[in-house]
Amino acid sequence: MSLVFITGNENKAKYFQRFIRVKFERRDIDLKEIQSLDLKEIIKFKVFEAYGIVGLPVIVEDVSLELESLGNLPGTFVKFFLKAIGAGGLCDLLKDKSKNATARCSIGYYNGDIFKTFEGLLNGKISEKPSCENSGFGWDSIFIPEGFDITRAQMNEEDYEYTYLKLRRLDLLEDFLMSEMNMR
Repeated sequence: MSLVFITGNENKAKYFQRFIRVKFERRDIDLKEIQSLDLKEIIKFKVFEAYGIVGLPVIVEDVSLELESLGNLPGTFVKFFLKAIGAGGLCDLLKDKSKNATARCSIGYYNGDIFKTFEGLLNGKISEKPSCENSGFGWDSIFIPEGFDITRAQMNEEDYEYTYLKLRRLDLLEDFLMSEMNMR
């Protein structure tokens, strides 16, 4: 089975490959970013567009960071918020407000026939300020997962992997891909 993971982030692809036995090729393709707060809608659009470009089974991934006190914003726009105001700016927006947050991740698969999503979530809170600069993925320096008292950027490898796999349901993706391979 040929499989292509569409991501510009080489480290993300390497991390994915550590946890799934199905081999894939990474391609850096600039997909359109539709404006929606609906993570499933974004994934469906991205995976269908990616398949149209590649013509092979594809996987795509996107995340959402929902802040309770901001009406679940920035949500799917988190990358744009971080680019505009930085992790510290996001912390500042929550000054004297609830810091409760939910991180969501959706992984989409499409092979021209079967469309499937695999979703995970991680509840937690936003720290008072970033724990460090440019460590981990995106908002890792400000997100404290439930059950922890440090940000993801400060975690040891074991705890980081635990939270990574809770958010990104690579186990479900792998099970699905393995069953697809066995049916062919």
